[in-house]
Amino acid sequence: MRRSYLANGGNTSYKDTSQMLEEENEQIENELKGKVKALKSLTIDIGNEVREQNKYLQQMDDDMESSGGLLTKTMGRLKSITNAGHWKLWVYMLLFVFFVFFMCWVIIRFR
Repeated sequence: MRRSYLANGGNTSYKDTSQMLEEENEQIENELKGKVKALKSLTIDIGNEVREQNKYLQQMDDDMESSGGLLTKTMGRLKSITNAGHWKLWVYMLLFVFFVFFMCWVIIRFR
């Protein structure tokens, strides 16, 4: 973008060349200001998005923690059932599981 004194044929004065360079510098400066504003707004948008995603992750973490507590309680109940010696309950549960798998097999087989 720079134009030297000799490229213009040597007829223009030094003042004309310096004015031309000053105008080019101002134009480039304005373009840079626009790019800096765009980058600033982009970084603000990225920061907002990161905060929002962190909030969603925190909610997901809380949900997983509550689910983990529920599973721990359920496993504790199952352990107490097995320690109590309710073998009939386990037989019924085993028969139910076999029945469900058998029905799934029948549905898939004779479709």
